[in-house]
Formats: sequence, structure tokens, C-alpha cells
Amino acid sequence: MFSETKITVRYQETDKMGIVHHSVYPIWFECGRTDFIQRAGITYSRMESEGVRLPLLGLKCRYLYPSFYEDEMLVKTSIQNLTPTRISFCYEIYRKNYIKPVVTGETEHVWVDNNLKPVNMKKYKPQMYQIISDVFNRKGIVANG
Repeated sequence: MFSETKITVRYQETDKMGIVHHSVYPIWFECGRTDFIQRAGITYSRMESEGVRLPLLGLKCRYLYPSFYEDEMLVKTSIQNLTPTRISFCYEIYRKNYIKPVVTGETEHVWVDNNLKPVNMKKYKPQMYQIISDVFNRKGIVANG
């Protein structure tokens, strides 16, 4: 499954050339990831209140085409890989009315508790892991709620 998150490029996200700065795209990945988790039925705040965190292990970003101030963007987010100890997300960012993505990327995260100790989610929070696992195994767009 994947989620779609709409973003409009703000002026402060561009550089002197009027192009979206490369450092902005990972922030948009986070917007997509947060939206994906929420649409799956869990919020980051709920995860954290239940003692689950997802620190970043790695980030890949491939810049293919530029984006500009006021462009309407679409971040498509999906789970690339899921294990009881790790989760990886895949991102494609599109400009409105463009067929090809302008940026693609991946992030890898580790499941940890509040003390940043890695956990096996199947044992630590089996219901939460099952929700994410069910979403990972479905096709289509993640529906709201």
C-alpha cells in the first residue's frame, strides 16, 4: 500500500536559483511517512506514548528533476521492507502534471523503546506490529483512519 501526501513548495524551501533545496526532500519524506503511519491507523504520538520510537538508520535520496516555488507536489510513501526489528520506507515525489518522479528515496528505521534499546515488535507490541504488517501486505492507497 502507499499513501499520497500533497505539499506546496514554500518560498523558504528554495535556494537563490528558485529551485527547491536538496535538504528539503528528506523533510518531505518525513511528512509522507507520518501521513502513511496515520492513515494506517496509528499516529506517531500514539506510538511514542506506548513506548515505541523509530530512529533513522539510513537515508537515500536521488534527485532527478528540479522543483520550484509554488509547485504542487505529491509524496507517495510505501513500506519497502518490514521485519520485527526494522522498517524501511520508499518515497516518490512528483510535481503536479508530471508523470515521472522528481525525487526518489528510501529511509531505514529501527524499532526501539523509550530508552532507545532495539526491540522485536512482534514481542514488544504485537498488536501495533500487526497493524503495520497488514498495511504492508495490502495493495492500493492507504485510506484515512
